[in-house]
Amino acid sequence: MLHRRTLLRSAATTGLTACIGAPLPALAQAPIETVRVIVGFPPGGTTDAFARRVADKLRGNYAVNALVDNKPGAGGQIGVTALRESPADGSVMLLTPASMLTIYPHTFPKLPYKIDDVTPISTALYTAHGFGVGPQVPANVKTLRDFLDWAKANPGMANYGTPGAGSMPHLVAALLERASGVPMKQIPYRGSGPGIQELLGGQIAAFSSPLGDYLPYLQSGRLRLLAVTGTTRSKFAPEVPTYAEQGFAELTMREWYGIFMPPRASAAVTARAHAALRAVVAQKEVIDFGTPLGLEAIASPTLEDFARTLKADADLWGSYVKRIGFTAES
Repeated sequence: MLHRRTLLRSAATTGLTACIGAPLPALAQAPIETVRVIVGFPPGGTTDAFARRVADKLRGNYAVNALVDNKPGAGGQIGVTALRESPADGSVMLLTPASMLTIYPHTFPKLPYKIDDVTPISTALYTAHGFGVGPQVPANVKTLRDFLDWAKANPGMANYGTPGAGSMPHLVAALLERASGVPMKQIPYRGSGPGIQELLGGQIAAFSSPLGDYLPYLQSGRLRLLAVTGTTRSKFAPEVPTYAEQGFAELTMREWYGIFMPPRASAAVTARAHAALRAVVAQKEVIDFGTPLGLEAIASPTLEDFARTLKADADLWGSYVKRIGFTAES
């Protein structure tokens, strides 16, 4: 899946010359007739909405026509499986959060695909994960250490919600449990929305979720964000310390959204797609889309960079999942 350096240099150079807000760079080949961007989730969610912006920006230069093909089901698995069987001529891409490829292979014993069933093209978005508390937790709890002390002293109330069992936010909180030695009960929800509402209503003590889920409520004081993942503080909530700053050095992971092609895609096809997508991700409309959601638009410098990121993250989550002992059947 790693491709020739000459093609990679050409792709990177083409992408870097695109100005923010400018049209895609001229590509050597004529546009393909139609590009189809697969999304493994229903219309209306973040992944779908972002895919529609990407498709719109690919239209007219990379492809004459561009459309989003929603294939929801099994937490994104159906979308990955659909890509594997698609033509490898540049006409089909997949936009997916990282977890489908970095976590699922370690938590689902009968996953219908392998990590080698995709060709990595580029990252598109990054998000940190946050740990917030609501009105059930006393106002004098202002730091993550304060919360852990409170949870230890109040074991019957020591719980946290997540967007779903086995999601990255769940596993981040589970790693916090083990690193701190403070047992807490996970309460999984079907997505972040219902859990955030119960956090605000005082039905649960804490919530682990993507950073963007908290942003609308921080100014009102209805919840307190105690920690974020990442090696540095998020530009979207610079006042919130990282887990690492508070003594949990391992909890630096962020989730990315990546773009992939089928496993048989040639070096020429992937280099062309990478150049086009770097230019797309650099455009102001795409960057602005992510800002209110706590999403940072970042494309991989080269195809090789993304391939290394994918493998490193998959290996890292494999070790974490083994430590936590979680499976989709547990």
